[in-house]
Amino acid sequence: MCAVKRSFETKLFYPTLSRELALDALMMAVWRRKPDDEVIVHSDQGSQYGSDDWQRFCRANNLTPSMSRRGNCWDNAVAESFFSSLKKERIRKRIYKTRDLARADIFDYIEVFYNRARRHSHLGGVSPEAFEKASP
Repeated sequence: MCAVKRSFETKLFYPTLSRELALDALMMAVWRRKPDDEVIVHSDQGSQYGSDDWQRFCRANNLTPSMSRRGNCWDNAVAESFFSSLKKERIRKRIYKTRDLARADIFDYIEVFYNRARRHSHLGGVSPEAFEKASP
């Protein structure tokens, strides 16, 4: 699964279950957020993140790729933390009959619960959406 997340806000953008769509997830996040400054894109060492297409897109959009070291979850702690929450709060002990049902449930977790309702202690106990609305 690939998900694009702004580390200081905790809001998640465009999750996808297909590794072929990792670049699409990043494109959607750039399109939705339109960052002005340089953005560091943290990832694991998956082959999609070292591809020519990924690297070209990053250069063209002022994104700096940053791959974690092999076997070091701390380099990508923000993503590791999110996926841990997703597993604990939603998908653990569930069996999905189809990939589409899994996709829909994960989308619901992110768009309905995680971004809009889930309270984050490092955001003062508010959801990412409420935090964003309150920010100037």
